[in-house]
Amino acid sequence: MLKTPIGKLRVMGFLEGMSFLILLFISMPLKYMFDTPEAVSVNGMIHGGLFVVYMLIVAYVTFKVRWSFKWAAGAFIVAFIPFGNFILDHQLKKKFVDQRERLVA
Repeated sequence: MLKTPIGKLRVMGFLEGMSFLILLFISMPLKYMFDTPEAVSVNGMIHGGLFVVYMLIVAYVTFKVRWSFKWAAGAFIVAFIPFGNFILDHQLKKKFVDQRERLVA
C-alpha cells in the first residue's frame, strides 16, 4: 500500500483522520468536562504534526499523479471535517485502486 502515491495518501489520511477524531471526541471532552487540558496539548501537537505531513503528501500526490484541482482541494477540505478523510479514502479506493485492479485483471 505504501508503494504508490495514492497508497501513501490513504495511509496518512487514516492516521490524520484518527488523530482528529481522538482530539475531538476524547481530548476535548477530557479538557472541558474533566479539567484536563494536558490531553489537548499533547494530542493537539501530534495531530498538528500529522496534519502538516498529510498536506505535504497531498501536494506530492497532486504533482506525482497530476491530480485536478478538484481532488487536491477536496483532500484539503476533508481534513477539517470529522470522518472526512475516511469518506475521501473510500472515493480514492473506488477511483484509483479498484480501477488499477480492473486494468491488471
